[in-house]
Amino acid sequence: MSVLIVYVDDIIVIGNHTEEMILIKEMLAKEFEVKDLGALSNPSKTPIKLGDKRKMFEGSLVDRGRYQQLVRKLIYLSHTRPNIAFAVSLIRQYMHDPCQRHLNVVYRILRYLKETPGKGLFIKKTTEMKVKVFTDVDWVGSVDDRNSTSRYCIIILGDVVTW
Repeated sequence: MSVLIVYVDDIIVIGNHTEEMILIKEMLAKEFEVKDLGALSNPSKTPIKLGDKRKMFEGSLVDRGRYQQLVRKLIYLSHTRPNIAFAVSLIRQYMHDPCQRHLNVVYRILRYLKETPGKGLFIKKTTEMKVKVFTDVDWVGSVDDRNSTSRYCIIILGDVVTW
């Protein structure tokens, strides 16, 4: 038995008979322009591949509206999931001209979120009356445009307020 799942222009073929799935893909390729992306991706253990300093302007352009919608939701979610904040800060730089490589990073973050439910920020009640600020700067750290990037984190009453 094989199942064909269709969402707008994305199609997933799943089943327990490999030959039947191949036949379905061949029939679709005769009628439509298709791109086989291979097996579905597994959940990710990290939101972004660290140490990957290759240029982010590689690959074909993707649907800007869809990309922006996903990134906006990730920005909102990063307020309670600081573990994705850095990865989201990278992908939001490409909101106006997203490439396939950027969209792949978005998908990796989504797979990471799927792998780590319940890992959000827990805001506790405290009597600590301190304000702490942490900053970091990466001078000329962007491979794309050689700009410097900086990050900061503000903790008020023991809870992260912004970063």
